[in-house]
Parts: sequence; structure tokens; C-alpha cells
Amino acid sequence: MEFDTIILGAGAAGLMCAAHAGGRCLVLDHAKAAGEKIRISGGGRCNFTNMDPGPRNFLSQNRHFAKSALARYTQWDFIELISRHNIAWHEKTLGQLFCDGSAKQIVAMLLEEAAKADAAVWLEAAIVEVAREDSGFRVVTENNGRRNTLRAANVVVATGGKSIPKMGATGLAYDIARQFGLEVTETRPALVPLTFPEGRFAGLAGLSLPVRITGGGTSFDEALLFTHRGISGPSVLQISSYWREGEAISVNLMPSGTLFDLLRARRTQDGRKNLTTVLGQILPGRLADHLATEWGLSGNMADQSDKALRALVERVEKWDLVPNGSEGYRTAEVTLGGVDTGGLNSATMEAKSVPGLYFIGECVDVTGWLGGYNFQWAWSSGWAAGQAIRQRMRG
Repeated sequence: MEFDTIILGAGAAGLMCAAHAGGRCLVLDHAKAAGEKIRISGGGRCNFTNMDPGPRNFLSQNRHFAKSALARYTQWDFIELISRHNIAWHEKTLGQLFCDGSAKQIVAMLLEEAAKADAAVWLEAAIVEVAREDSGFRVVTENNGRRNTLRAANVVVATGGKSIPKMGATGLAYDIARQFGLEVTETRPALVPLTFPEGRFAGLAGLSLPVRITGGGTSFDEALLFTHRGISGPSVLQISSYWREGEAISVNLMPSGTLFDLLRARRTQDGRKNLTTVLGQILPGRLADHLATEWGLSGNMADQSDKALRALVERVEKWDLVPNGSEGYRTAEVTLGGVDTGGLNSATMEAKSVPGLYFIGECVDVTGWLGGYNFQWAWSSGWAAGQAIRQRMRG
């Protein structure tokens, strides 16, 4: 069976590419339904982009690589697309945009756009082989023990990374890249909760508070959530992309910088009260009790000198923690690293050494922050490859 373009992966990037590639286009996916990671994202409402995406919001060995695609297909282009489909949306904190209704609306929109471009979508089709031929590529699929041999002038790899393997995620994209001589950077779970020795924060599970968290030379001011396994929440997911095994992260439990003044005032007003009691009226009570035990806090407020209060404030504002790991790909929202951008054309996403072979979306070494950035990269890189293929076929 002959096609102009075969796209491997019916996720965000793959469907976006299918909507723009034109010609005889086929999308293949081993899942039972298209866009499954879209469907579960954002608590079922899909944080589909951010109001201010830029290269600074992405990690890559080449921070400049994403500029071209992001500049040519912007958040405004995607907003215009969903508006045409009458999908209502709203803005949350830090420029994050969500559907008012369901993430399923985004999946349905992408499938409709692909159908309008006459792209076909085959599901439950496992990829067995991708090979180069004189006229293009051969792709062999398998479904219920039956194999199909397909041929196309272009192949787009949009199979994602290793995150959330229970949804079928694999390292297929990296295998294909290496097969064709492309480099793959180190891959790690990203946007993932961090773990600590069993029971470390068991008494704090479910407690959330705004913090400033620092690691790898980067800081984020967002909420932290204690769990039975360790710490999570937006700030932790963000810093997990910068954290390395064995390194400490620093948590500022009171980033407003007002703790010293508050404690001095309370010393004057409530000198007979216990230090832990007063701290528990400023910070969450359970957290104050935990810190009192861990740090050996004792005495009444009247007993605390300015020096002692400053030492306590320093510990609260710089609580150094060393995770023993992360929850891994099982719960990671994305995969950090991937197909080395040095082997790809930033304007087209085409492999420089293999004409007609493209890599888009999460499998590329471009990883966004939490907040809609990774979806915007999927839309932008998928669009860029689709446009390039359309022009290539015309030429």
C-alpha cells in the first residue's frame, strides 16, 4: 500500500502533522484510541497551551532549536483553531489555558482536522519495522497477528517518549533514530514527583502550601504537596526536570520574606507561648510540628534571641532536602531528552542525514515546563513538519 506520508503516533504532534501534511497521509498507532495522553491531561480538561511560551520555558541541549517552530505556529494560532471549533476555554494561574469542558474536545477537533485533510488513522497497529528503500520508506505493521507492508515517501516519528508506560509508551522513537544514525541524548523522567525514604513525610501527606523551590540553578514559586512517598505539586514537578540523583533541592517555606518580623512581633506579644505553637500559627500546624521534631525546636518565644530567630528563619527559608529518587516514568508527565536536535532541521523537523524522515513532539530533545508548554511544542513541531512535507511533495 502506497502513501505520501506515514505518521507513527496518533498523539498531539502526530495528529497536528496529519492535519497539515496533505496528500495521501496515514497515521498509525498501537493504542485502541487516538490522543489518549491528551484525554487524561489537565485533570481531563487539557492544559493545551500557555499564554507566553518561549525558548526559556524549555530544556534542551540546544535551547535555540525550538525558536523557529514556536515562532511560526504560536499559541494564538492554536487558540484560533479551537475557537473555530467552538471549544470554550479559560486561563488559570501563570498563563495556563484549559478547556472549560473536556479534553476529549481537543482530541475530536484534531481527528476532524486530520479527516478534513483526507488523512487516515489506523489504530491497534503495532510498528514492526521501519526501513529505507530507494523510493522512500517501508513500514511494516501488525494487527492481531496479521502483517501489512506499507510504503511512503515520508515517515514522521511522533511516538512520544517513555512517560506513562501503562498507556503504551515505549522508546520506539529512539530506536528508530539510532537505526538511521541519529544521536539520542540521555533520557530521564521529567515533571515527576520526588521520593524520600519511607515514612519521611507520612505525617504530612495531603498537606499543600506555596513555596519557592530551587535546584539545578533554577527556582519556581508554586505549590508543594506532601505525599506518602515524598513530595509533589507544581513546584516539585517543575524542579524535577532540573534535579539530578544525589543532589539536594532547597525549599523556602515562606518565600514572602516576612517570617523574621512576624516572629519578633509574636515574641513581644506572646512571649509565654511555645515556639512550635507560634510557628504553627504562621505555617501549617502539622508542618510546624514536623519541623520542631526534625530540628529539635524548644522553648518559649521569650527565650528566643534575635540570633536564634534568624537561625530558625534561615532553616525555614532554606530547607535542604535530598530525594532518594523519583516516581519514574510511571507517573512522569514527559520524558526529558530524546532525539538530538543537532541531527534535525529546526525549521522542518527533518533529519539532516535522512531526507523524508521527521521527528516531532516529545521524542525530540525539547522538554517544556509544566503549564501547557509541551502541548504547544507538539502543535508547533507537528505543524512545522506538516508544512515542510506539503511543500516537499509539491516540489
